[in-house]
Amino acid sequence: MIKISYARHRFPPTIIQRAVWLYFRFPLSFRDVEEMLAERGIDVSYETIRRWILKFGPAISANVRSRRVQPSGTWHLDEVFVRIGGKRTYLWRAVDDEGEVLEVLAQSRRNKRSALKLMRKLLKKQGYIPDMIVTDKLGSYSAALRDLGLKHLHVTGGRLNNRAEVSHQPTRRRERRMGRFKSPGSMQRFLSVHDAIYNQFTLQRHLISRSTFRQMRANAFAEWREIVAT
Repeated sequence: MIKISYARHRFPPTIIQRAVWLYFRFPLSFRDVEEMLAERGIDVSYETIRRWILKFGPAISANVRSRRVQPSGTWHLDEVFVRIGGKRTYLWRAVDDEGEVLEVLAQSRRNKRSALKLMRKLLKKQGYIPDMIVTDKLGSYSAALRDLGLKHLHVTGGRLNNRAEVSHQPTRRRERRMGRFKSPGSMQRFLSVHDAIYNQFTLQRHLISRSTFRQMRANAFAEWREIVAT
């Protein structure tokens, strides 16, 4: 894992870690986080919180990813448009059948080339070929999978891709809270960190007993404390 240093910061690591966790875990603005810390007697400006997010977020998300187990063999791919500066940008996303976010990629097109870029990046990062790739009926996916020699893994139709479509909801909530993203690059940077932390704390609570959920949540927090430690 990447060694995270909090040296030369006026505030102790625990406060910085809490600010980063609050911002990425919940749909909050910098000012919301500032107010929540102020309620606990911690006087820190929203601009300082913004700098903490930019500095520590990428390293923490990289450490989270390094500890994740291999996702399932069923991948769901989908794309959704996001309007940025009056222009339409497509956010391509891949998740497994348990809702684990595997990859996000902001692109200006919704064509075969864009689908290929997502799939190549996804295959390189995951390091294995899945058992099944589920998409909607957009022709770009079929064409890209044909070029990659994975057409036999492709499945479409019905409500099979609901898992990917539902995975866009946290992004939509954050988009509304932020008053839209400012650029495709800033959206990509934010979601790369956000989705890693989202994976860490998102548990399938409706599929497990309360006692199992409490244990899994405790494990997630224990891992988080190790990840963000100095």
